[in-house]
Amino acid sequence: MCLLPDVIAEKVTDLTPEFLKSRGIEFLMLDFDNTLLPYTVNTPTSEVLRWLDGLKRAKIGLCVVSNSRKDRVKVFCKQQNIPCITHARKPFSKGIRTCLAEFGLTPERCALVGDQIYTDVLGANSNKVQSILVKAIHNHTVWLKLRHVAELPWIALAKERRISK
Repeated sequence: MCLLPDVIAEKVTDLTPEFLKSRGIEFLMLDFDNTLLPYTVNTPTSEVLRWLDGLKRAKIGLCVVSNSRKDRVKVFCKQQNIPCITHARKPFSKGIRTCLAEFGLTPERCALVGDQIYTDVLGANSNKVQSILVKAIHNHTVWLKLRHVAELPWIALAKERRISK
């Protein structure tokens, strides 16, 4: 069980098609809450929309793989024409394996991008998918702030895996 992310980025939009392709990544599984949008917002920023369009143009496959049970995930994905898997149960294999099977993917050509080590990074690493940790967009509750503090030792151990813009 490895809690160290393969890559650390400040935000999801720092992951350029060129960077992803340099790592052999052809398909991105994307966490939703606090990775693409804050928990408290339903509308993506223009920066995120441009980033998603750029990935699509570069032929990087996309699927939102979220633990959320909220309709906002499905609404966003439908609006952006991105497939989604909800109730993914990360860090367990269910959602990740469903995505791999649904798209006929091999794990080594995929990455999972998310803001949490104990769900997203652990889930990716356990399934041999490259793990990319991004900074949470907005830790608006005490629980989210405490979770972030618990992740700091792992982030420090993986500091050399940080990409810079």
